[in-house]
Amino acid sequence: MFAILETGGKQYKVAEGEVLEVERIDADRIDKDKRVVFDSVLLIQDKDLHLGQPYVQNGLVYARIVDEFKSPKVIVFKKKAKKGYKRTRGHRQLLHRIAIERIEIGAASTKASASVKATADKPAARKTAAAEKATAPKAAAKPPTAAKKTSTAAKAATDKKPAAKKPAAAKKVSTAAKASAAKPAAKKTAAAKAATDMKPAAKKSTTKKAAAPKKASASAKATADKGAGKKDSGKENN
Repeated sequence: MFAILETGGKQYKVAEGEVLEVERIDADRIDKDKRVVFDSVLLIQDKDLHLGQPYVQNGLVYARIVDEFKSPKVIVFKKKAKKGYKRTRGHRQLLHRIAIERIEIGAASTKASASVKATADKPAARKTAAAEKATAPKAAAKPPTAAKKTSTAAKAATDKKPAAKKPAAAKKVSTAAKASAAKPAAKKTAAAKAATDMKPAAKKSTTKKAAAPKKASASAKATADKGAGKKDSGKENN
């Protein structure tokens, strides 16, 4: 009697009493007695041939963990020609050495499969319970957030209405004040311009008046000089 089981992405042909090396098995599948039950059985051969599609129904292989170890080191060397690239790495795969205890198929194995499923479901049940506990406080915490949102929305609505009216009144007052302030300023500037225009005219008139006597004095001097010249010429003639 033999079977073909699948584990770690590989297929192994096993028989009762055999010891073989397989990829490391997850700790969740190993019980306290270091025993494992494989339910991914592709084929079982006893008196008849039981071929799975893809797995045999109610087909189980029981095994015991003998040892956990690492495989021999594998050297991984990489090189790129004319690039100066070289890398050397080593790898040791984690393995389990197992001993096959028995192979079962049929109704007799249903009890064993139920027990295996129960042991496998226990961690899952614990995880779901923990997840429910973690999500329960979150669900309870949601209503306060909704209340906060409503309160903040109400506050924003109450704050927005008077705030919108007050700035409008302030703007009107400010614009009126600006207009009233602008008018006297315009009047003052007009008066200042008139005053500045009048001042130069007054200065010009005074300068003209002052200049007139100068011309008269110059003409008087000229006539006086002519008379003196005539007297001098008469004296010379005498």
